[in-house]
Amino acid sequence: MKKYASIDQTRKPIVQITFTGEQSTDENFQAYLDETKACYADQQKLAMIFDASNASLPSLRHQKMQAAWLDENTKLMEDYCCGTAYVISNLAIRAILKMIFSFQKQPVPYKICEKQEEAEDWVQLQLNAKA
Repeated sequence: MKKYASIDQTRKPIVQITFTGEQSTDENFQAYLDETKACYADQQKLAMIFDASNASLPSLRHQKMQAAWLDENTKLMEDYCCGTAYVISNLAIRAILKMIFSFQKQPVPYKICEKQEEAEDWVQLQLNAKA
């Protein structure tokens, strides 16, 4: 199975999730959702950066899976996630993100950024504000 996203926790409390460009399948999309939830296992404050620079458009089915994941994990995110930054330069991907949030509201502060550096600065501010 080719990964839909790679998740790097080596700089925690900042978690970097990078979409690989692979097309979403039921298997790789569920793995991405499971790995994202695993980031909360230690129940410590964190902030996430989703780099969608190379993201492929997920199917409507997978968009709904993402929305359901947000709904199921709202409390977890509210308790531990200080903020989420999305690095998205592609207008179509931005539209998909807005569609996902129309299915299910994002439960924590978020910002859509054009560059990684902007996302890094923003999540650091969120972490500092919650310290």
